[in-house]
Amino acid sequence: MIEDYKGILVIGEIYEGKIRPVTFQLITKARELADTLNTSLSTVLIGYNINDMAKEPIYYGADKVYVLDNKMFDPYIAEVYSAVLAKFIDQLKPEIVLIPATHTGREYGPRIAAALQTGMTADCTDLAIKNGRFIQIRPAYGGNIMGEIFTPNHRPQIATVRPNVFKARDPDTSRKGEIINSAPDLSGINIRTYIKDVVKTTVAGAKKIDEAKVIVSGGRGVGSKEGFELLKQLADLLGGAVGASRVAVDLGWMPKSAQVGQSGITVAPDLYIACGISGTIQHIVGMKDSKIIVAINKDPNAPIFNIADFGIVGDLNEVIPIFIDELKKVLNK
Repeated sequence: MIEDYKGILVIGEIYEGKIRPVTFQLITKARELADTLNTSLSTVLIGYNINDMAKEPIYYGADKVYVLDNKMFDPYIAEVYSAVLAKFIDQLKPEIVLIPATHTGREYGPRIAAALQTGMTADCTDLAIKNGRFIQIRPAYGGNIMGEIFTPNHRPQIATVRPNVFKARDPDTSRKGEIINSAPDLSGINIRTYIKDVVKTTVAGAKKIDEAKVIVSGGRGVGSKEGFELLKQLADLLGGAVGASRVAVDLGWMPKSAQVGQSGITVAPDLYIACGISGTIQHIVGMKDSKIIVAINKDPNAPIFNIADFGIVGDLNEVIPIFIDELKKVLNK
């Protein structure tokens, strides 16, 4: 029965020995939703040797943290994660389950929904409570409209949520909560996948764009793969990362891991410098929440200027070297 389902559960994501920031972003938003619904908020962490991380979700608003720790969870395999989490969720019976819409979350999220015979709203960019109902909000029709989705007959209500659409609160290390070490149910898991090697597609030494405070991003106007070296110089001086539009990725100039936009990664840095990017709606959806947006484009009518805080009409190959020279003077480099 629907009445048997209570509370909100956030599935935390651990990467390279740390809880990813998107987990804290989701907990912060979930705390707001839980307070509105007058219900509890739990987080589940799944991985190997992760007990020392269990307090962190409490600092951001979780009431309880469940820890599923087992050597079988390293490295990540979707079949294992989804099977174990589906059993855990079925036992806990939360009303709402929030999953980071990362590469892994997008993989195991639908598997969990299928195992629990419930629905799932993918790639949400906002969540709300309206008239006591949980509303999942996501772009539709190429980002031209925002759809509000309500699932009255599904329990649990599952949504994957993009990183960086919510801001994490400041952690309160004095906050108290309950940590529960839960033995994962590993029975009956049919593993058909074995990891032989892990190949990273990110550029060596490059920062992850979904965690960077500064992003210098390039589009078709950069002109070539070699043209991104100029952007990298600027990003390095600013301590930032290099991003790209979908066109630049499709042309092979940058890896998929650098793609900003609706079909790529959602970012919200303090500073976003768009170089040679026209500003299609698909790209804007992925970076519009940046605190300061600087656009450099030869076309004065480029749509990117409509959302830019500062716009420069000019050739990026002339403008960026000026930026670099001035920064070097300021930084004494």
